[in-house]
Amino acid sequence: MSKRLDWIQEELEALKQAGLYNRIRTIGSAQGAWLVVDGKRVLNFCSNNYLGLANHPQMVRAAQEILNVYGVGPAAVRTIAGTLELHLELERRLARFKNVEAAITFQSGFMANLAAIPALVGKEDVIYSDELNHASIIDACRLSGATIVRYNHVNPDALDEAIRQNKGKYRRGLAVTDGVFSMDGDIAPLDKIYEVTSQHEVMLMVDDAHGEGVLGRGGRGIVDHFDLHGKVDVEVGTFSKAFGVVGGAVAGSPLIVEWLRQRGRPFLFSSAATPADVAACIAALDILENSTELVDKLWANANYFKSEMRRLGFDTGLSVTPITPIMLGEAPLAQQFSRELFEEGVFAMALGFPTVPRGKARIRVMISAAHSQEDLQKGLEIFARVGKKLGVIH
Repeated sequence: MSKRLDWIQEELEALKQAGLYNRIRTIGSAQGAWLVVDGKRVLNFCSNNYLGLANHPQMVRAAQEILNVYGVGPAAVRTIAGTLELHLELERRLARFKNVEAAITFQSGFMANLAAIPALVGKEDVIYSDELNHASIIDACRLSGATIVRYNHVNPDALDEAIRQNKGKYRRGLAVTDGVFSMDGDIAPLDKIYEVTSQHEVMLMVDDAHGEGVLGRGGRGIVDHFDLHGKVDVEVGTFSKAFGVVGGAVAGSPLIVEWLRQRGRPFLFSSAATPADVAACIAALDILENSTELVDKLWANANYFKSEMRRLGFDTGLSVTPITPIMLGEAPLAQQFSRELFEEGVFAMALGFPTVPRGKARIRVMISAAHSQEDLQKGLEIFARVGKKLGVIH
């Protein structure tokens, strides 16, 4: 038998020994405050379903009804035979919701980043990237071939210094940052970053995957949160988190949107989003435009849960959003904590290296508007029991 793949087995064993092996659980129900996971009904503190829309009746109905009109799939890329009237409607509606002139949609938020960055910069250019940016931004930067300059996390002064040091060396510059950082729940100071980029005539891009449906008026995102309409060149978003569906988008300058229709490779070479997904996304916009109730409940739930966790003695890190990291340090402890929670009836996964830096493993709790007060109280009680059992709190 060939031994050419033995190295993979060795690497997998090393991951298990280090407590870094990712054991993937299986969901057996629709998303919601409670899930069936590996056959067990558990309280869901794990999904990015911020507003509880993934199983919202209005969303489900919209997806079901559109199947009778367009079928299950477009069977083509957008540029050949895959652009439905429905896709254009979603893009118009999203632009209106975000208060921008234009928007273009993709198959995922990851694809939106892979489309935007390599289309805007290349080998003669430079990218200024926050050191904790999401993997999709990192991969897109690498694909572009541009020089990548990392600056200190959420530090506009470090960004300014990096731009000054590279002034005149490159054709174009692009500064890119997450809006809400998904591991720590902190927010980029986008207003200060804009001051820096506008002074130096550097393009500005923000990935608002965890800000849409969460920050801003009625969930309109980080650009709205900082009142920077018309000032951010590229606003990337996803439909897979607060919107509860799947897909991604770029919103902002109509010139950039037009360029991405011509040169955004995932737009050109990957099949269009399915009609059911698009219809559900439009339904999500209907819900968000009609009421702020879900966004308001999300924040009320998040603020209550975080304050109670801190009162119990847990370290919730730097979070100022509904993302609630429970900092535990080493990956084996975090994995054990997650297993104990699951045994007690709470689904909250451990995150360790390489998802987060070594020594900063955690349980990441994702609070939702779908959670009731009773759900949150039950979760707090179980966290307290497990925390005391493992010596994390006293």
